[in-house]
This record gives sequence, C-alpha cells and structure tokens, in this order.
Amino acid sequence: EDEDTAWEALDLIDVDYEPLPAVFDPEEAMKEGAPLLYDDKPNNISSKSEWEFGDIEKGFNESFLVKEDVFHTQAFKHGMLETHTCIGFWDADGKVTLEACKQSPYVAWRQLAMGLGVPPHKVRVKQTFIGAGNSGGKQEALPMDFAAVKLASKTGRPVRMLHSMEEVLIMGHMRHPYKIDLKIGVNKDGIIQAMDCHALGDGGAHSSIGQLSIYLLGAWFMMTYKIPSVRYRGYRVFTNKSFCGALRGHGAPQARFTFEGLLDSIAGELGIDPFEIRKRNAITPGYEAPNGFKITTCGFNEALDKAKTVSGWDEKKGKLPKYRGIGVGAAGFISGSNIMGMSACSAMLKVQEDGSVALQSGATDVGQGCDTVLPMIVAEVLGIEPDDVSFALVDSDLTPIDGGTWSSRVTFYAGNAVKIAALDARKQLADVAAEILEARPDDLAFRKKRVYVKGSPDHGIELDKLVRYCQNRKGMTIMGRGYYNAPCGNLDFAKGYGNFSAAYSFYAQVCEVEVDPGTGHVEILNVWTAHDGGRELNPMLVRGQLIGSTVMHVGQALFEGIIRDDKGETLNTSFRDYKMPTFNDIPGFQGLYSMDMPDTEGPFGAKEAGEGASGPVIASIANAIHDAIGVRIKSLPITPEKILKAIKEKK
Repeated sequence: EDEDTAWEALDLIDVDYEPLPAVFDPEEAMKEGAPLLYDDKPNNISSKSEWEFGDIEKGFNESFLVKEDVFHTQAFKHGMLETHTCIGFWDADGKVTLEACKQSPYVAWRQLAMGLGVPPHKVRVKQTFIGAGNSGGKQEALPMDFAAVKLASKTGRPVRMLHSMEEVLIMGHMRHPYKIDLKIGVNKDGIIQAMDCHALGDGGAHSSIGQLSIYLLGAWFMMTYKIPSVRYRGYRVFTNKSFCGALRGHGAPQARFTFEGLLDSIAGELGIDPFEIRKRNAITPGYEAPNGFKITTCGFNEALDKAKTVSGWDEKKGKLPKYRGIGVGAAGFISGSNIMGMSACSAMLKVQEDGSVALQSGATDVGQGCDTVLPMIVAEVLGIEPDDVSFALVDSDLTPIDGGTWSSRVTFYAGNAVKIAALDARKQLADVAAEILEARPDDLAFRKKRVYVKGSPDHGIELDKLVRYCQNRKGMTIMGRGYYNAPCGNLDFAKGYGNFSAAYSFYAQVCEVEVDPGTGHVEILNVWTAHDGGRELNPMLVRGQLIGSTVMHVGQALFEGIIRDDKGETLNTSFRDYKMPTFNDIPGFQGLYSMDMPDTEGPFGAKEAGEGASGPVIASIANAIHDAIGVRIKSLPITPEKILKAIKEKK
C-alpha cells in the first residue's frame, strides 16, 4: 500500500546468489579465456563496425606529417533530476496500460507487446509530461516497466514503480567510455590525406542499441572535414557493469574531443593557425563523404569565420597572459535518420468550428520544445495563433505512430509531417473558400484567422465562419493528414556506408579559460558558439538547447564520471559524490550566433539545432587548457589533479 511497507517486505526476501566469474575491463574481456557474458558472443564483442574507404596506405605514405595518439573518455550520466517512473495496470478485457514518461512511446509499446507475448492491440502506452530527456533510458521499455505490469497482473491492482537517484546512478544506462587510438596524415599545407581509428568501447552487460552506438562514433569522425581515405575499426565490448547507450550527442563529444585535439597538435607542429587548418579542410555544400554522407546545405565555413571574429581570436591567440588559453572545437550533426524502420512521422489535425486546431502527433517533448514548435508550424500555415492549437500527449491507442525523440529528428521529421497535414487542411478550406469568394484557391491568403484574396484583404471570410460553412453546407469535417520520411537510408552499420541523414548541421565553438597553477582549477571565462542549424523557427528554444548542450558537456570535460572499485561497484551514488557543474562553473555566454541559412528539405528551412552543440564543447575546452598550460591532457575528465601533474611534469 505504501513505500515503507514495500521496503519491509523486501527485507523479508532472502536471495542466495552464486557468484560467477566476472570481467570489468573491455580489453581483458576480449582476451581468450575471459569469462563470457553470453555464449553466442565470442570474445565478449557486443557489436562492431569495420570499414575502409579510399586508399588508406597511399594516403599515409604521401603524407608530409603523420601523427597518432590515444585518448580516453569516461562513463558519464545524464544527471536528470527526474528519475524513471511508471504506472502499470490491466483492465477487465485483459488489456495492459503503461503510463510513463518516454522519449519513444511506440518503441516501448512494441517491446512490451513482444516481451509480454500479447498482440500490440492489447498494449496501451500513455505518455505523461516528461521532466527531462534521458535518451536510451526513456526510449526503451525498461525492466521496471515490465516489473510494474507483471506485478499489476499478479495483484489485480495498479502498480507504480520509481527509481531512486542512487539506483539510477548505479544501474541506469550511461555514455560509453572509449579508448580511441587515432592517426591522421596531412600534407605540408595541413590538408588531411588519411585517417585511421581504432576504438574500444565498454558497453556494460547489455546490448541496448550498441550497433548504432559503435557505428556513430566512427561516423562523427567523417563530419566537418574532408577525409579522402579512412579506416575505422570500432568494437563495443560486454563487461559485467551497468549498460551504456545513447546520450546527448551519441558519440559526437568523444569523437570530436579526440579528432579536434589531434588536429590542433598537427597544426602546432606545422605552424598553422588552428582556425586556418580547419578552414582548409572544411566540408562544403554538395560534398559527398567517402562513407556516403551527402551534404546539401552547409554553413560550416561561415560558422568558423563567425566564431573566430566574435571571440577576438586574432587578438588573443598566443597573446594572453600566462595560464590563460583559448581553444576552438568543431562538430557536425544529423537532422534525424531513416534507419531501423523507426523513422517515419505522421500527423493528424482537426480544424474546430471556432477556427482552432486539435493536433495529434507521435512526437514527444523532452524539453527541446516540440510542444511549442509544432503548433507554431500549424499556425503559420493556417494563419492562426500558436495558442489556437492544442497538442495532445502521445497515446498509442489514439495518436499516430512515430519513432520518437532521438537523433535531433523531431522538428525535421515531425515538423514536416505536421506542415503537410496543415497544408492538407488548408487545401480543403481553400477549395471551399474559392467557391464562396469566386477566386482561385491558389490566390487565397490565410492570415489573422481570415481567408481572403491576395491583395484584397477586405474580400474574404472569417476562418471560423468558413469552417462552419464546410460543416453545415458541405458536410465536411476538416481533417488534415501528413506523412513524412526523409530521402535517405540504405545504411549498412557494419560496413559503414550510406547517407545517414537528409540534412547535416555544423558548429564552431571557441572557449577561453584561465588555469590556477596552484590548485589546477579551470575557470571558463567565455564561450562563443556559431552554428549552421538552418532557419531558427523559435530562436529562444534554440538558444536554450545550445546553452544546455554546452553546460552539460562542461561537466563531462571537467567534473563528471562514474567511479568504480576493482569489483565493478559504483562508488559515487549520489550528487554529493557524482560531481556536476553548478552555477559557479557555468561559463559566460558571450554569443550564440546562427548562420540563418535555410535548409532545402526541412520545414520552413529548419534543420538540427541544439544537440549537435554537444560535439565541440569538450574539444574547445581541452584545446584551451592545452593553450594555457602547454600540455595536452588526453583523458576525461580533465581534473585539477591531472592539470597539476601535467604542469609539474612540464617543469
């Protein structure tokens, strides 16, 4: 009946465990004779992605400078304040309902049906208001979801389950820690000739979406710069620890920390300015990468120019006081992807007799703002106000099927579907209005809740009157339907080839830091971010996402990381021990700049804007610290202890 009673009951349960051999290090796990977590996974390899494009040996042989280094990243948590929670219950007809905050309700819906062995129509997933995005943790059906509905079946009563923060930090999924061995070859002008990468990721005890994770890590190396020859060998390995999965940026922060750091080292050896070497290699519109990425709109060069100018780079680089430094990082990102049969979006809307609109979509808002942006799209098409559009929470019995919120897809995919649905409704209304106004449908404008002949605003009809006319005179209920799936796909994860997205966004970021040589403390003085995210439909929401991505990855750069003992037990199980940035650690945001270059495929020119900003953050901070102390730290987080050790060893 209550939590205290539940805890008392748990104390009465005595479980007799038989300890089994375990392995906690991915390199050890791959060795012959290591304990296998799964009999059908030799060498504990959960998934792998191996691919090679171009002539890799020729590229390195013809390089003027070849540089190789090894970088390490850590296990990292979302740090959301809302933990996982759900309510499960069954009705008299044997139908199960799960109420939970999910990023991808329909993914959980399918998994519940499969796991429970019941047809999908016997499962209902209802979305609740979500307190924070948690990527894989709220995309998939979690063990607690199954536990809740099974216990509800046993008791005949609704069952609510809630994870504590300690449980989340111990067993909740997290970002993959990687060991990345990267080699880059360039000619004497710094033009990249070849890249070779070997990555080893600790996936923990379960698969999750590991095949996608290990592919994406390699794919992010192909973003931002032209690399004619590339080899990538990525391995995700099982260990006896909590599992790893998707997390904001899904591999981009690790990949860019590695690549941008090594590229800066190359620039230093060649005597080339860090911005200049990036400009010489930057991706441009129309470029097709060796792995099949097709770049359409691209404002990367413009973003680099803007970041350099607004940060005062030329006035600061090499001229700052001792232990002050400035660094640049760059990244690219996707606007969703057409993969795994989970990509298409649908939308439905009904125009009410007062001219308002009831909108239904499978898209879920996890803080990125689609509950605001999607009504804005409807309002723009139909000439009404966003407040005139109601937006229902996802309900698998009622709303259209959707892949969910991941890979920065919602505005691009759901936005296009919603726009098409609104245009469908607009066409129906325009056809009837044309009869009334004795005009052609194409000559009509929808503005300020009126439909009128273009150029003659007085010759028109109020939208609510038009809707009632459709209902009473034509017998029409105005229902708009829209469907969208991006023109990309045919991606082979294992071989690494295919166009992953219909649109790509680009980021350039400059960070200025000051290091205290006595304590090793890093103060981030300023951050400047320039991005090509297409046309910003809601600049305030975009700004919030850019700041959020930056602050979150300040944490990964300097503070955060799961700490375990030699038996794999998590030691930092609260926010007292799992260090996250506070307001005192948040940098000043001198500028967030949009290139405002509309995309040709996105709704009203929009494409990804926000999650991709996670990519350059760690890189820009690490490069700035290197500029400040003259030593490159190649493992995360960059703690005061590591900085003091580096300064001491340099002396």
